[in-house]
Order: sequence, then structure tokens, then C-alpha cells
Amino acid sequence: MGKETSARIQTSILNEAERKVLVWLAKRQPRWVTSDFLTYLGVFGAVISALGCILSNINIQYLWISSLGLVINWYGDSLDGTLARVRNTQRPVYGFFIDHTLDAITICIMCIGFGLSPMFRLEITLLVLAGYLVLSTYTYICAIIKDEFRLTYSSFGPTEFRLVVIIINTLCMYTSWSEISWGTGNLRFGLFDVIGLAIAAFLFIIHFCQFVKDRRVLALRDPLKPKQDDNK
Repeated sequence: MGKETSARIQTSILNEAERKVLVWLAKRQPRWVTSDFLTYLGVFGAVISALGCILSNINIQYLWISSLGLVINWYGDSLDGTLARVRNTQRPVYGFFIDHTLDAITICIMCIGFGLSPMFRLEITLLVLAGYLVLSTYTYICAIIKDEFRLTYSSFGPTEFRLVVIIINTLCMYTSWSEISWGTGNLRFGLFDVIGLAIAAFLFIIHFCQFVKDRRVLALRDPLKPKQDDNK
């Protein structure tokens, strides 16, 4: 219960197409490529992405490195579980432990990296990080008590999140949108800061809505026991 054997719920926009691509890739991986290798490759991709963000303070074109890192991260993080299923080498307890422990580290690396870039204020990306971790914690709780592992919320998942960031990188490099801002001094927010705030708000709102929905279901499943009469 609450491991990789939990029912996987995937409703993202790109889910069906992504699943076919991942199975195709998994069947063509050389034998020396293992699920563990891909998991660590995903972390490496996050480091590359963060490095590209930091270097973009020198030259904005370094955001191409950031986008490349996101692609590497997707490749490793999305393919590791598919490879295990295709080869029938699943390790439910170990896989759950390694994959989702490193997921938390990965998102921390990426959010801090983007916060150190010229695109976002650090506090904005840390707010996005908080929203992501809150939603992740909720997912793990539901995996334990409901035996459901929800990978996507409201047709949006990690792959869509990476794609949005790659689009933001591209817009920052090839448009003047990064120069749009409001406020002054420490209260100056750029257009991409506003987008970051919208992403953070989306994460917290999704968490709240899902909590309200699941609370009702679990309240019926686990009703309050009638108080026994002590005089009997």
C-alpha cells in the first residue's frame, strides 16, 4: 500500500502521446542503461538546468543550456519507471524510495536555479517550490491512505510544467517581455514573476480543491463513531 503498486492516475494533456514515446524509448535502451541510471540522469539534468539559469546572468543565451537540462531531466525522470515495467524489473519499495526522494531534491535544485536567473525573483520561485512540495506531500499521503498515486492534477503534470518553463526560457531569450515590469525597488515584479505567481497559485488552489473533495469521500469512508453510553 502506498508504493509503486498504487493505482497510477494520469490525466495530463500529453499523457497518451508521452506514454507511447516512453515505451518506444524503453524498448530501445541498451542493456547497460538501468532505471537507477536514468533516475540519477534526471537529477543531473536538473543541475544542468540550474547551471544554465545562473550563467544566463552573464549571457541570456545560456538559457539554452537550462532548456537542455530540462529535456535531460524529463528523459531520466520519466523513463526510469517505464524501463522497469518494460523489462519487468520493478522494485516497488526501493523504486518508490529512490524516485520520490530524489524528485524532492530535483525540484529544489531547479527552483533555486531559476530564482538565481534574471527571469524570476528568488522568493517567487521558492513560493512555486513550496506549492510543488505541498502538492507532492498530499500525493504521497493519498498513496498511503487511498492506494492511489496521482501523477497529474487538472490535466497538468511534470511534463507540462517542464514545457512551460522551456517556453518561458525561449520567450526570455527572443522577446522583450522580460523588460516588462511593475512597481519600483524591492517591490518591482517582472512579467515572468507574475507568471511564476500564477503557477504557485495554481498549485495551492489545486491542493485545496483536491483536499476538499477527498475530505468528503474519506469522511464517509471513516465516519465518526457514535459515543457509547458509559452508564451501560
